[in-house]
Amino acid sequence: MLPTAEPNGRLHEVALAELTDEELVTAHLDGRVGAFQALYDRYRDRLVHFITRKTGDPDRAQDLVQEAFIRVTRHLHRFDTSKKFSTWVYTIASNLSKNELRNRSRSPLVLFQKLTNNWDDDHRPLQFEDFSFRPDDLYHKRHLRRLVEETVSELPEHHQLVFRLRELEGKSYEEIAEITGVNLGTVKSRLHRARNSFAQRIEPFLN
Repeated sequence: MLPTAEPNGRLHEVALAELTDEELVTAHLDGRVGAFQALYDRYRDRLVHFITRKTGDPDRAQDLVQEAFIRVTRHLHRFDTSKKFSTWVYTIASNLSKNELRNRSRSPLVLFQKLTNNWDDDHRPLQFEDFSFRPDDLYHKRHLRRLVEETVSELPEHHQLVFRLRELEGKSYEEIAEITGVNLGTVKSRLHRARNSFAQRIEPFLN
């Protein structure tokens, strides 16, 4: 069969792999089977890598790529094929990555991860940082602080003290031993139990 000179006819004659991104968009909108899948396959791994570099979470990156293409399908009929599809899809992925990082900064899970990932000899005390000055961020900051305070207050009194001194005030083990009047081994033992108890108590609030 001879290729037709009409643009849409060409899209049906040429193998999908040979089409440009913008031609694949047009082919998909014209109803050509496999066109959208070809577009997805072309960008999936690239976008997973891109989002992973931004968020540091390869598993979550897989989900965000799916979300990116859901948004693509939702708005593809309005895409201007005189523009570059790659720019559009990367912009969507970048925005999703930013939203992911912003949402993380507001989540109690961040507190849990900061504590459990940094329980070593030289970590800094827990900080309730704001990433912007918007009212909802300030609300989440207060919520996180209250959640930690309430969780810590449920610990046995001698565990509360070492936990507050170490995790919230950043005191050294030696300073805690001097303040509490117990030896270094006891401080470390109490702190270990306090951390485990804190983690168990706060975990139900993470979802």
